[in-house]
Amino acid sequence: MRYLVTGGAGFVGSHVVLALLDAGHEVAVLDNFSTGHRGAVPAGVAIHDVDLMDYQATVDVVAAQPWDGVLHFAALSLVGASMADPFHYLRQNYLTGINLVQACALHGVKKLVFSSTAALFGGPERADPIAETALVQPGSPYGESKFMIERVLHWADSLYGLRSACLRYFNAAGADPLGRAGEDHGPETHLIPLTIDAALGRRPALKLFGTDYPTRDGSCIRDYIHVTDLADAHIRALDQIATRSVVYNLGNGHGYSNLEVIRSVARVSGLQVPWEPAARRLGDPAVLVADSTTLRRETGWQPRLGELDQIVETAFRWREKNPRGYGSN
Repeated sequence: MRYLVTGGAGFVGSHVVLALLDAGHEVAVLDNFSTGHRGAVPAGVAIHDVDLMDYQATVDVVAAQPWDGVLHFAALSLVGASMADPFHYLRQNYLTGINLVQACALHGVKKLVFSSTAALFGGPERADPIAETALVQPGSPYGESKFMIERVLHWADSLYGLRSACLRYFNAAGADPLGRAGEDHGPETHLIPLTIDAALGRRPALKLFGTDYPTRDGSCIRDYIHVTDLADAHIRALDQIATRSVVYNLGNGHGYSNLEVIRSVARVSGLQVPWEPAARRLGDPAVLVADSTTLRRETGWQPRLGELDQIVETAFRWREKNPRGYGSN
């Protein structure tokens, strides 16, 4: 099969590219490299250096050849930044998403897998773990922008037959077990790489945002899913949307607290992790844990690297070997 991956030079997108290649598919990457890395794209993979805000350039790529499917990862993705600059997030994620969906709907693409988010479930009145039937109540403009694209995909299916899979995943983490790809954001905002860098002495003491949440140790609880398991779910989702669109919540189904992450990094690395408490961040709920029952039942998906120490160990090995991320090579 031939697949186009938008944002394929980013963290999750690059791991999905590897999974598609490992499965024997032909892959091309569309990315404007505003946050992605050319070094994250495997040799031999075609690169389209295109900004999805440019509708005609997007159409030119989508219409240039028949694609068996498109996987869409290109988006702004920081909850805190979206609270500080909401209109930028809403505009950027919505326009880039609708440009891509329109191009696919009008030019023969029949399958699209969308990188959605657990940030759709930001309301206080919900239970954990969170199933697909939970009330969608985004707690940030970032989450709202993702839900807007889910609605665009609903109408693209109803009116044009573009089948989609909206994967609402929780906290992607870890690195390719073979060391081919890892996490390299600038600036880095994710807890596990920040904790690893603090342990390695590459940054000051870790700031732990909120120690007074109503959780077992006062810190936030999140469902961490290994990025390779995440990529496997995308491959399985492509098979599901041959005849219908689907929505799946995607996570391990088990939450780990921020303090438990710190302890895991200390165990895996054998190093002390310097940290200090800080104020809560706007838009951060106390607990986010996925109910992935539907995905497991319909696709047979199971996390293979579901333990926190496994996730941290792959991330630690990659960051230790690549101290400047993709700039190390």
